[in-house]
Amino acid sequence: MTENARVHDATEAHNLRIVRAGFDAWSNGNGSPYEVLADDAVWEIVGNSAASRVYTSKEDFLGNVIRPFNSRMATPLRPAIRDIYADGDTVIVFFDAEGTARDGAPYRNTYSWFLTLENGRIVRGTAFFDSIAFNDFWQRVPADNQS
Repeated sequence: MTENARVHDATEAHNLRIVRAGFDAWSNGNGSPYEVLADDAVWEIVGNSAASRVYTSKEDFLGNVIRPFNSRMATPLRPAIRDIYADGDTVIVFFDAEGTARDGAPYRNTYSWFLTLENGRIVRGTAFFDSIAFNDFWQRVPADNQS
């Protein structure tokens, strides 16, 4: 993992620590960046994937994307940060993530997230990723409604 080399102000350094801690917890299997999503956070998945749209709350996003995604997995998705940047109240995370779907096939994707933080909470997220890989997985593996 690398980080841009410029000197950060206090807000940027604080936001980097929050986001990095969420990714570390996710990578270690004991949390995720979603824990610091504000209840009224807006999350946009850009592009043409099956999940692309604007989600208008934490519950909208978790209920329609994250929980159905996780229910399709046999092993949890684990991120590996390539780069992380901060500019003002925005943190940009460029990362790869990989896990095994319930059908035994790997799921791998590369993501860029633009996260806007206020008072230590993510209030806006914009996500970019490979829609072809996502759609294949989303259509191939049905969500487990028991999760």
